[in-house]
Amino acid sequence: MISKVYFADFRSRSISENKSNKIIKLFRSANMDEIIDKGDLTAVKVHFGEEGNDSFLNPIFARVIVDELKRVGAEPFITDTNTLYFGSRHQAVNHLETAIRHGFDFAVVGAPIVIADGLRGNNHQEININKKHFKKVKIAGDIEEAPSMILLSHFKGHPMCGFAGSLKNLAMGCSSSDGKIEQHECSKPIITKNCILCGTCTKVCPLKAISLGDETAIIDFELCIACNLCMAECPSSAIDMDWESLNDFMERMMEYAYGAVKNKKEKIGYFNFLMNITPDCDCEGFSDAYIVQDIGILASNDPVAIDTASYDLINEQSALKGTEIHSNMDKGEDKFRGIWPDVNGQIQLKYAQEIGLGTMNYELIKI
Repeated sequence: MISKVYFADFRSRSISENKSNKIIKLFRSANMDEIIDKGDLTAVKVHFGEEGNDSFLNPIFARVIVDELKRVGAEPFITDTNTLYFGSRHQAVNHLETAIRHGFDFAVVGAPIVIADGLRGNNHQEININKKHFKKVKIAGDIEEAPSMILLSHFKGHPMCGFAGSLKNLAMGCSSSDGKIEQHECSKPIITKNCILCGTCTKVCPLKAISLGDETAIIDFELCIACNLCMAECPSSAIDMDWESLNDFMERMMEYAYGAVKNKKEKIGYFNFLMNITPDCDCEGFSDAYIVQDIGILASNDPVAIDTASYDLINEQSALKGTEIHSNMDKGEDKFRGIWPDVNGQIQLKYAQEIGLGTMNYELIKI
């Protein structure tokens, strides 16, 4: 099987070629207007960006999709889910404030904003999937209730899965807080010999899961939810990832992605934006220098195909100098392993294909 992936580059010499009009052409070329029924409450899944981050998707792009959905008679809403880590989007009140601060208000996007897993991330439905790691997964209630969905994903790097696109947006982005904990359960941080017993980790841990021992800090893994705030704040870099666990983590994510699409598999459209391609997720409270030049926008009805095409297009580029990439800078080399050498992001693609989420075989169609 070969899936179609539609592509528009960023060259524009007329109004008809501006980004908004290209998004409309991609939407219609991928026949997304045909998968949405009149009257559908359609989720437009985005990432609002953590406070301090500025590489998240422009809300103007979401407005274009909202207008297209209204044209075909749908009733769209803009949505995201609360974060596992304790930042500016950990619960719905702060999350909405952050979204509005970043331009995702009704005046701009033309649709209401719904935090899909509720006030504190507890609103979910259990979906039977019967896979290797999970028999059931916990999908945000308001995303599961929506009969159709359009995902808008900013494709970028990620320290735990190499890169993040549509598949991660489905998996982590469509799960409740409990679902995020389940996905992270296998990949909790570890204390290394560099620990200087400064106590920073004990102070920043939101669940008081870390204490100071005689020689190093000690993590209570029963309490730890793998928010990784301790790793980010440790002044001596004494808290690290169990890199060998990340293969299981990515497989767990893909099973959650499967659960997110299971009950509306033929009624989801995907957009990947290959611009502002940072080394890290938009969950970071900063945006590092972009690793390659802006490339374009992709659209498809297959999340595996669109992520594979995005991955390939980025790797075809030469890396920009003076960024976080320390190797694999030439055309054809894996840019994300040049940033995160211990993480093989292709595991996402291969396992997603194995469990039936889509195919890595694609035809790239330039519009």
